[in-house]
Amino acid sequence: MMGWLVVFFSCSCLGLGRGHEHLILRCCVLRVVYPAASAGMCVKKELLRYHRHLPGTHGLRVADRERAWLLKNRHFQRLPTHGMPTATDHKPGRIIFMMMIQSKVNIVVRHEQIDESAAGQRIDNYLLRIAKGVPKSHIYRILRAGEVRVNGRRVSQTYRLAVGDGVRIPPLRIAESPVPLPAPVGKPLPVVFEDEFFVLVNKPAGRAVHGGSGVSFGVIEQLRAQRPESRMLELAHRLDRETSGLLIVAKKRSALTALHDMMRKGYMEKHYLTLVAGQWPNPLQHVRAPLLKYLTEEGERRVRVSELGKPAHSIVRLIKRWRHFSLLDVELKTGRTHQIRVHLSHLGFPIAGDDKYGDFTLNRMLGGDGLRRMFLHATKLVFEHPVKGGKLVFEVPLPAELQDFAARLDEWR
Repeated sequence: MMGWLVVFFSCSCLGLGRGHEHLILRCCVLRVVYPAASAGMCVKKELLRYHRHLPGTHGLRVADRERAWLLKNRHFQRLPTHGMPTATDHKPGRIIFMMMIQSKVNIVVRHEQIDESAAGQRIDNYLLRIAKGVPKSHIYRILRAGEVRVNGRRVSQTYRLAVGDGVRIPPLRIAESPVPLPAPVGKPLPVVFEDEFFVLVNKPAGRAVHGGSGVSFGVIEQLRAQRPESRMLELAHRLDRETSGLLIVAKKRSALTALHDMMRKGYMEKHYLTLVAGQWPNPLQHVRAPLLKYLTEEGERRVRVSELGKPAHSIVRLIKRWRHFSLLDVELKTGRTHQIRVHLSHLGFPIAGDDKYGDFTLNRMLGGDGLRRMFLHATKLVFEHPVKGGKLVFEVPLPAELQDFAARLDEWR
């Protein structure tokens, strides 16, 4: 067990004129460790954080004030505390206040047996997944120090786990964090295909694929809530929140690893249907423009074309053309963030309804005509089964609201 014993004590202040009426209040923080229930207490001085002058007439109010200061200190936030005053005056050397702070610590060495859900995963990613709240730097420190053992041996951070591996994990101090609200089970997501290795869903627009950045839950959290018996459900790739269409969720680590490998090597075809402003000129066009991530002044993530960015390749095919709009099929050869949106906007053909890279004036007009979302849909996936082999082709049509808007364009011709 581990915690901190915090002691506020007073000492004489020299050179300030009024002698004992002016004292220095210091805070000494001791780390307290109980190695085992039968062992004695080991106390080690950890740090000396606090030093300030106080008049000598406040009595016990000092304890209250300093306790409040301690609880506001970022090193001790959200930790359960209890304390007791031990003195009513400020005579030099008198302990004024003592407080015990108990940290949330995993005090037991953990031994984990690796099953199929973790097989193939790197040891560093595995530890980050199961030890939520532990700083990443600490995970890598214990790996470098050899405190994590696999089958009794030290391993590097790039070691990939295998079924049956025994992992020894040392005691870890986990930061306190608010308990997240459980994702609502909600309506079942439309499933296009499912077997024992992965499930393919048709994601609705407006739904994030995972929680974060102000979103409490997404598709993956909802799937886990709907399928509590599933040992593993992990996103194989991502779609933007306003993009609808095909999304792969892996049910086994072997499938997830194989799917990632396919995407990295370009063995998976991903096709999107999108409506852009303007008349797209070419039946077939390759777009190769490197993309760079950056943050706006408001702290929002954005992407732009830049020679400093990562290579990005899109293949654009013209499906249909109207007077002011074009329907395109875009095949991704790389999977950069916002790739289709930025490539098309960069070429002067913004996606209809795109609230980040689109034509905002046009978007307002289209909203009045019934288009209240971005016209981008993940329509087709072609790949080999990640475990069994054999070519798989999946295709879903445009959602009803996008089909209706395209039909109205026919009327406007």
